[in-house]
Amino acid sequence: MKPNDRSRTAPHFDIGMVMLSSTVSVARYRELELARKRKAIADFVEQRFRERYISPVSCAGAHGFSILANCCLMIEALESFYQGWEDTELKSEQAFECFFRREPSFQAFQHRCGDFYCNVRCGILHQAELRGGWRIEESGPLFDEENLTINAVEFLRQLGLCLTTYAELLCNSGWETDEWVGFRRKMDHVIEHCRRGQP
Repeated sequence: MKPNDRSRTAPHFDIGMVMLSSTVSVARYRELELARKRKAIADFVEQRFRERYISPVSCAGAHGFSILANCCLMIEALESFYQGWEDTELKSEQAFECFFRREPSFQAFQHRCGDFYCNVRCGILHQAELRGGWRIEESGPLFDEENLTINAVEFLRQLGLCLTTYAELLCNSGWETDEWVGFRRKMDHVIEHCRRGQP
């Protein structure tokens, strides 16, 4: 065997066994996709997002900062499904603009998209802090614009409702609509990213 020939010693990698959520593997997702099981796929999407982003910070004692950090991650991920993007590289700010414009429950942030992105999203994810005088609370209104405070608990609750709305949209839309085309394109990227790199 040649020194660089690992094909005989490397364990076989079956991408179909990779779990996309706690109950749906890549193989199972492909079965659902082939059969065009819209409701089952929508349920899977909701499960994937809830167990990754919502449930971990829904417990008693969850800190508002951690809640909002998860919310920022979820907004970008959810928007990439809506848009069918492979990722949000060079599109992160656009993801927040699209999300805040589309979602009625987040209207209060529509004309503050840039400020939110720079001071909240980038502050949290890059510096582990909020900037520009923005603050996180765990009670009160969703957004107090005068004092630049965000109720992280309410933000998370509203984001969960947006997720349910997205799942319902998939259930009620035809297979060839923009919603499904974007979703399937994103899922193809998700699955491709599960592949192991070549040695």
